[in-house]
Amino acid sequence: MIRLGSNSKTRALLLANANVEFIQNGGDFDEDSIKTTNPKSFCYEATKGKFNELYRKYGVKDMPLLVADSVVTTKGLLLRKAKDEDDARRMLQLQSGAETSVITCMIYKSKDKEIIDLSITTYIFNEFDQNDINDYIKSGDCFGKAGAIMVEGFCKPYIKEVKGYESTAMGLCIEKLKSFI
Repeated sequence: MIRLGSNSKTRALLLANANVEFIQNGGDFDEDSIKTTNPKSFCYEATKGKFNELYRKYGVKDMPLLVADSVVTTKGLLLRKAKDEDDARRMLQLQSGAETSVITCMIYKSKDKEIIDLSITTYIFNEFDQNDINDYIKSGDCFGKAGAIMVEGFCKPYIKEVKGYESTAMGLCIEKLKSFI
């Protein structure tokens, strides 16, 4: 049994599908306090901030703690979660027909082991259809997702090429986590 320090339904689904027993307790870390715009640095700092908050609250005496965060980058820009429909549209337009990377950092700590991993999955997307973008935004599925993308949903038919694990792009590199635990 591990403690998933995240409110993400997708991370919970990844763990459940991998038959990893967990309880879920997210935190309140303020990502807006992070000043860097470097995507890798931002992802690490957000994960570390969330981890520190939850480690202080729960520790690892009762069970290991797992915390993760993801960001998206395209054209050198850091893309976080869309603030509104216009922001989601802007992010999707940037990624349409472009190379886009999802960066996921995870920290796993038990009584005797600490693992910090930064994984990257890179996609080359075909151009997104504007009607599909509109429908996707109206569905609301783009909100709460780094870069407003959903590689297991909206983006799936537009994937031209992929390098890396889909689970990384979904918010937790389950393949690496399972090899550690």
